[in-house]
Amino acid sequence: MNPKLLVATRSAGKQAEIQGLMTDAPWSVVFPGDRGLYEQPEEEGIESTGSFEGNARRKAEYFAKLARMPTLAEDSGLEVLSLGGAPGVQSRRFAFPVQADPLAQDAANNAELLRRLAGAPQERRRARYRCALVFLDRWDGVPRVFEGTCAGRVLDRPAGTAGFGYDPVFFSDELGKSFGEATPEEKAAVSHRGKAFRAFLDWLKTRPT
Repeated sequence: MNPKLLVATRSAGKQAEIQGLMTDAPWSVVFPGDRGLYEQPEEEGIESTGSFEGNARRKAEYFAKLARMPTLAEDSGLEVLSLGGAPGVQSRRFAFPVQADPLAQDAANNAELLRRLAGAPQERRRARYRCALVFLDRWDGVPRVFEGTCAGRVLDRPAGTAGFGYDPVFFSDELGKSFGEATPEEKAAVSHRGKAFRAFLDWLKTRPT
């Protein structure tokens, strides 16, 4: 039986992707709810460092200390160059007020992004998805950091209904279509999260058992 790895995300969309990305991992993936780690008010302030890596590290430390088990945390988002990197670390809360329903928040975020880029030419729509992973084998251990990016642009209207977050408005250079139009397998092959998780899994192969 494989040992367990806590992946510190409560996002249903991320959990589904990560399960697929970790199929061949030497650990069985569990999420906070699986360990009885239900959401607490103090979690609201974890993602406040101003960087994807910083947020991922704080999440890894928080959940590793609670669970006392190996923990992997990630933070990710969309950066639009002409918007100074926004939404960036505020990707999940780009539109206000923040909605309790994740699907409603995704729709509001996409609408706000399209509003800010209304009428912008393609060169001002260049964007990239970024993901930072932080692994801790124990809560006070040395963090290992893995990153992934994928380039593209923001469309002028949503295309497709697959994925989550900004996927329907993000056109992938590598796929030649939006992530909202891609299958899970297509997205995983080129996405920021797929690249970061493959870097993590490659590192695991070199780690002493």
